[in-house]
Amino acid sequence: MTVYGNFPGSRPRRLRTTPAMRRMVAETRLAPSNLILPAFVREDIDAPVAISAMPGVQQHTLDTLRKAAVDAVSAGVSGIMLFGVPADEKKDARGTAGTDPDGILQVGLRAVREEVGDDLVVMSDLCLDEYTDHGHCGVLTDDGRVDNDATLERYAEMAQVQADAGAHVVGPSGMMDGQVGVIRDALDQTGHEDVSILAYTVKYSSAFYGPFREAVGSSLKGDRKTYQQDPANVRESLRELALDLEEGADMVMVKPAGPYLDVLAKVADSVDVPVAAYQISGEYAMIEAAAEKGWIDRDAAIMESLTGIRRAGAQMILTYWATEVAERLRRS
Repeated sequence: MTVYGNFPGSRPRRLRTTPAMRRMVAETRLAPSNLILPAFVREDIDAPVAISAMPGVQQHTLDTLRKAAVDAVSAGVSGIMLFGVPADEKKDARGTAGTDPDGILQVGLRAVREEVGDDLVVMSDLCLDEYTDHGHCGVLTDDGRVDNDATLERYAEMAQVQADAGAHVVGPSGMMDGQVGVIRDALDQTGHEDVSILAYTVKYSSAFYGPFREAVGSSLKGDRKTYQQDPANVRESLRELALDLEEGADMVMVKPAGPYLDVLAKVADSVDVPVAAYQISGEYAMIEAAAEKGWIDRDAAIMESLTGIRRAGAQMILTYWATEVAERLRRS
């Protein structure tokens, strides 16, 4: 063997030699406590309904929602984010089912809090899109545009009923200007000073939301490009971040996660509040579909995708694999 002096002088491979070595020097740690489970609760069903575009995910009954919450606690998951799926006949132009104390999301929130108490951080999606017959995230003007300020009034009402129903955290996802400040005021004025706001600070108008629309029975026609962010923009995200923090956001989120890791990293480097990222339905569906075809190793791809999101700076990750992954991490 020919030896060329001390070449190579540095051998990084020494720290990759065994699983124990790689685990010891790993720079990024993924733990069950980093994970939040998004869950859908549907009105007027007596058995869970499978979501065809999201294998393994379902629209829950109240009973199966309770069980999902208990399973999440047992696995060490930190939180659950609830989305309501009302009956079609209850949808209207103003999304009144979303502010009905007996609406499906509020009923689901009460059921989960009754089941797990404070053992799980119970979060609620604060948006009108599931409840409007037009499928948009707000109230429409006569010419079909989303009326920002009229929508804020509805969000204030939603915040109050969700907090009354037991939400520890509300997650305003509609991307209306001023939504965090209005919601903070509404919560504080109704004795809910301890309810936190997880701001959907960076929410892009993404092609990856498709399966989610089946999950919530969306009535949307058209798109949401006039209020969700343009995927081409980064500085705009930092402006949204500054505004949400000024208005009182307790935590901030980037959505989607995988296609926007650069944005996530910039946000995480800019703040001293907890940062979340949402691994959305399309990200989930792509991995499940490719794995079903035998094209990728499903479990390895799941862990790699979540580690990448964590590495980019997310302390909390909303993922439909939350309970499964948490159980795997606890066994490892």
